[in-house]
Order: sequence, then structure tokens, then C-alpha cells
Amino acid sequence: MFTGIILGKGTIFEKRPAGGGMLFGLAADFDLPEPEEGESIAVNGVCLTAKEITGRRFLVDVSPESLSRTNLGRLTTGAVVNLERALRLSDRLGGHMVSGHVDATTEVLEKKPLGDFVLFTFAVPQDLGRYIIEKGSIAIDGISLTVNHVDAKTFSVSIIPHTLTVTTLGTIKVGDRVNIEVDLIGKYVEKLLAAKESEGTSQASRINPAFLAEHGFLK
Repeated sequence: MFTGIILGKGTIFEKRPAGGGMLFGLAADFDLPEPEEGESIAVNGVCLTAKEITGRRFLVDVSPESLSRTNLGRLTTGAVVNLERALRLSDRLGGHMVSGHVDATTEVLEKKPLGDFVLFTFAVPQDLGRYIIEKGSIAIDGISLTVNHVDAKTFSVSIIPHTLTVTTLGTIKVGDRVNIEVDLIGKYVEKLLAAKESEGTSQASRINPAFLAEHGFLK
């Protein structure tokens, strides 16, 4: 589990086929104290297993599923990615609960400077619009962000100067593709409601889609 608070960036120094997927070599721009072989680390929001950790360098295996559903397959040697180590129970939850299981990729439609800030507009990925709500949380390339505005086709986020500096958002361009993970809570609520409806008990519960939409949990 992660929080979407990026520790720093990493550079891909190696990328090669391995076991039907790919093996990436990554060099972090920050120290990795108390490294644990096999620990989870989010690379552009994708939960991967770190191995052969030496100083700031480590390797990760990327499965065919991750290559097809995320932007990792598009990256080349020298590309820069966002990195976050897994959450410890003693850590601050500064962002929101991020699983590291990317739902889809989407395209950067607009990058608009607003003083020291930048307003990004993205396309709403197919079948994910119902989970993206105004002022709700979303992870973009592993970064915990707040949705400024959303409609049927697009959503926007405003990026502060610090985030532009410490993450890849400062350098991505219109037309680039980013990883999206929607808020876990909405997906779990939807699943629970669907189960209740299939059991024929939805009428007996005060918590239903209309109630959740009224209180901002569903769009």
C-alpha cells in the first residue's frame, strides 16, 4: 500500500526482456535506507518488487499485464519515473490510500501555466468516469492529487510548484500518456452495492446509489 506522496525520481538505466515481461534497472535520486530485498516500490504508480538493491540502484520485473495496462512499456532507457516506497504502519498518511494497481492510462490534453502553478487536463479513461469526482482523490503516475473539475470527457488537476519539482509532472507534455488509479473507496462501495442488489436487499438499505450521489461519493 502507498500514499501517493512521491519520495523522488528514478532513471531507467537498463531495460531488457525477461521471462515474457521486462526487467528494468532503476537508479533513484534519493537514498534507500534499510533496503529489504523483495520490498514493494511504486514506479509511476505501479506496485513492483525491488530486488538486487545496491545503494540507490535496484531491479524490478514488470509483467506482461503491467506492460499492457500502464505506461511502463512505452518508456526507454534514460526515462525518468516517480518512485515511492511502500507505506509503513508508523508513517504519516499524507496523500490517500493508493494500491499501486493502475486502472488505465490516459492522455494529457492540456498543460496550462497559472502563475507558479500548472493546470493539467486529462481525458477521462473509458469506464472510469463514475469513480472520478470533483474534489476527490486520484493517483496520476503514482502522485496523489485532488480533482479540480470533471465532466463526461475530461478532468483537471492543479499542480503546486513543489510537486512540479519533485515529480515527473514538471516535464510531461501534451500528448503524453500517464497512469491512472482511481480512488479505492468508490470501487469498494460500488461492489458492495452490487452485491446487495443481487441479493434483493437494496430496497431495505438507506445506503443506495441515490444516497451516495447526493453526498458526493458517486458522480
